[in-house]
Amino acid sequence: MPPGTSSPTGPPEALRRAVLHLLNALTAATLAPHCAACDAVLDRPLDGPVCSACWGRLRPVAPPACYVCGQPLPSWRTISLATERCAACRRRPPAFDRGAVACDYEGELRAIIHAFKYHGRRSLARPLGRFLREAGRAVLDGADAVVPVPLHPWKRLHRGFNQSADLARTLGLPVRPVLLRSRATRAQAGLSPGQRRRNVAGAFTLAPWRRRPPDAVANRILVLVDDVMTTGATLDACARVLKRAGAHEVRTLTLARALPRASAASRASLSTTGHVQA
Repeated sequence: MPPGTSSPTGPPEALRRAVLHLLNALTAATLAPHCAACDAVLDRPLDGPVCSACWGRLRPVAPPACYVCGQPLPSWRTISLATERCAACRRRPPAFDRGAVACDYEGELRAIIHAFKYHGRRSLARPLGRFLREAGRAVLDGADAVVPVPLHPWKRLHRGFNQSADLARTLGLPVRPVLLRSRATRAQAGLSPGQRRRNVAGAFTLAPWRRRPPDAVANRILVLVDDVMTTGATLDACARVLKRAGAHEVRTLTLARALPRASAASRASLSTTGHVQA
């Protein structure tokens, strides 16, 4: 069962659960749908395309983490706010002010996000949004609106939806799609942090104001929402546009943290390597 599902009791609820159990059994027997993460046959297909075991194996990011980008920190760096930053954020501060990451991008979550983005399993946005809300309580507190990281129009047309916008709509705040990806960019995978920054430089602009009120950004506290973060280059580029438009504060909230290849290999030496955000 996806996280956050309650189990009320009482005669009407008992009848509903019995009918649901029968429908689940019939669906499983006739269609034999498979879990989008582990490929096992779903016992309760009406609960969604991912089995309860896979949901239970997701690993929320545990503190301590960098106050700015959400990357992991050794405990000795969290003695004070001034030191609650990873080496990369101290060395090259991003344009956003603070951020949070929900889960590590590995195992089941990688498969779930892949099904969500590339197989059109948009119903996964709601259970994934619960992880975002839990991890992002402090980031969402006091914010005026959430801003999904945009796709290039051609990619949006090809995919049929923007996964970041679907996630943003689960967070309980107004969604302000005020950014436009005006230039198609290379895929960020496989690029170095410097190459990632150059790849997205100038790729984002404000969307035409004629479609939304002029005060949607100025003096607002905005939360950028994206699905996966690696080096922070995309979020940084988006935050710079919002800051130039007068945003009072820009925060970030991402579902998963994908460590760059070199960083993942040296996870054990985290205290000396210092990771960036993505």
